[in-house]
Amino acid sequence: MASQMVGGQSDDVHQPATDLRSAQLEEYVFPDQRLKRKMSDPEKTPLLLVACGSFSPITYLHLRMFEMAADFVKFSTDFELLGGYLSPVSDAYRKAGLASANHRIAMCQLAVEQTSDWLMVDTWEPTQKEYQPTAVVLDHFDHEINTVRGGVEAADGQMKKVRIALLAGADLIHTMSTPGVWSQKDLDHILGKYGSFIVERSGTDIDEALASLQPWKDNIHVIQQLIQNDVSSTKIRLFLRREMSVRYLIPVPVIHYIEQHHLYEDDGTTNEKGKDKAG
Repeated sequence: MASQMVGGQSDDVHQPATDLRSAQLEEYVFPDQRLKRKMSDPEKTPLLLVACGSFSPITYLHLRMFEMAADFVKFSTDFELLGGYLSPVSDAYRKAGLASANHRIAMCQLAVEQTSDWLMVDTWEPTQKEYQPTAVVLDHFDHEINTVRGGVEAADGQMKKVRIALLAGADLIHTMSTPGVWSQKDLDHILGKYGSFIVERSGTDIDEALASLQPWKDNIHVIQQLIQNDVSSTKIRLFLRREMSVRYLIPVPVIHYIEQHHLYEDDGTTNEKGKDKAG
């Protein structure tokens, strides 16, 4: 599932954000065009990775996390990876600096279309009028994959249930270990039922975070970041406000989209609201 990097594209291929939003609200269709249809190894457990976050804007680190996870799954686990999804948070999850959902969906779609052959963007969460907790979002993917589609076909032709797992940075797992931030019920639902793949991040003590999450240690997989990258959406927005270059930090088509729609030009949020789940 190796990604292929493709160059930027001209602005004339961008679908207008308003048209995109209208189409999504009219009829939601779960994206499965890049989902692996049949397992290669019947001895392994099928796995689907889901990253929830702001993606305002999406960065190469967001995309790189999936590639690091794919390598980890391939070489260090008994899972077989079927696909990966970006699930942008809805506008109802408020935080200054968050572009409207239609823009974030468009940027994520441009990023995966131009840089990956196995990642997809799911629009269910960002098009909801109310904030959807991470546990509910994972339930949504579980329903679409295991209930609607009946899982995935194994080599013997039988359908096998797919493990849905949350992909996140160490900063998110650190909030999970902070008393009062997450409910015990949600933690048990996310880490107990689904599990998580956590990418180490500079400046975050992941061992300290994991110490208080021992009940779910078998479902938490820590991925070492061999090449350190601390780029964040917050830093990208700061660079853009200061009219500094963000080339090679985020995909070129995303840069074109930001320029076309004049996003992140100030620190206010005239048409931006929300707060972050992860980045």
